[in-house]
Amino acid sequence: MKHSFAIGVILGGMIVAVPALAARVPGDPAAGKDKAALCAGCHGDTGNSQSADFPRLAGQYEEYIVKQVRDFQSGKRANNDTMAGMAATVAEVQDAKDIAAYFSQQKMVKEPLAAPNAKLVAAGEKVFTEGNPQSGLYACINCHGERGKGKAKNVGQFPVIGGQHRDYILKNLKDFREGRRSNDPGNMMSDIAKKLDPKELDAVAEYLSAQLP
Repeated sequence: MKHSFAIGVILGGMIVAVPALAARVPGDPAAGKDKAALCAGCHGDTGNSQSADFPRLAGQYEEYIVKQVRDFQSGKRANNDTMAGMAATVAEVQDAKDIAAYFSQQKMVKEPLAAPNAKLVAAGEKVFTEGNPQSGLYACINCHGERGKGKAKNVGQFPVIGGQHRDYILKNLKDFREGRRSNDPGNMMSDIAKKLDPKELDAVAEYLSAQLP
């Protein structure tokens, strides 16, 4: 009986462990290249979209991309009907991981869609790095890293935003502020966006859009 009980405990542990191991299976960028074909229409073949309506995915954290796909699928994120429809076509979690792995390994292009405004960039850098003590605005650099290039790949809940399109950044900040987007950890972005005045919004978006390689 003791022997049978021990085997049962071991097998039971294996049953619990298998899903946990499956959850940690990384994406396959080679497989993801083919699976990302439908994404290219909006985001570009290498994740360098040529429209400010669609974010650059090149160099974005794999974990972050997967989370956004899953959030669109579940309805937790609902601020883009087009993306909600596309996310619904990603049948398996592993497909999302593969697509994310492919885009995460791509290089962001060096050319902006429009030349940045130097004065706004300077003002935005100050807000990004220092925040605003008067309004209680937390400095963006604390979560998004130097130049918005992220903290580390294992801190994927805070995305790479340096080099992202200005208009896309502005839209999402406004969506966070006005409650159209609410899939951020602990409502952190929603709280921060509400403390940004219109001039700070424009400046931060301009600064980040200029942070290309």
